[in-house]
Amino acid sequence: MDTTRGFKVRALGEIAIRCADIEAMAAFYRDVIGLEPLTGGHGDGIVFFRIAEGFGGHTSVLALFRHDAGRPEIHPQATAPPQTGAKSSLHHIALSLPFAEQQAAMDWYDRIGQTYTIQNFGWIGWRGIFTTDPEGNTVELVAYDASLKDSD
Repeated sequence: MDTTRGFKVRALGEIAIRCADIEAMAAFYRDVIGLEPLTGGHGDGIVFFRIAEGFGGHTSVLALFRHDAGRPEIHPQATAPPQTGAKSSLHHIALSLPFAEQQAAMDWYDRIGQTYTIQNFGWIGWRGIFTTDPEGNTVELVAYDASLKDSD
């Protein structure tokens, strides 16, 4: 079998989440997580947040779609709100930040009463701070620190 594709994925451009309550979700990602909303170029029931510069001119974004919004010719639509939390096909999203900022994130969560848990991933040197958004999706703030990496 020929496995020469002629292309290589360089970055994640966008993650899009269908939402039952887009206002609560937008407030969470803006006010709790601190993502910057992008303006223009989207319709009713869709909110885009800038995550990072991205690759090749495509800003890395989180998109929130009201469950009945979007283009039906591209994406299936539903009249009922989506399954969320443990019943969702989305396991979690991980947003990267420097290890030096993780303490500030935990201090912020403590100040606003946002519950979280911490997990170290020694096999790769990551520490994740896990919380949930208003619809029960797990959101991780992940960082690398060489001191966390297991010795081989």
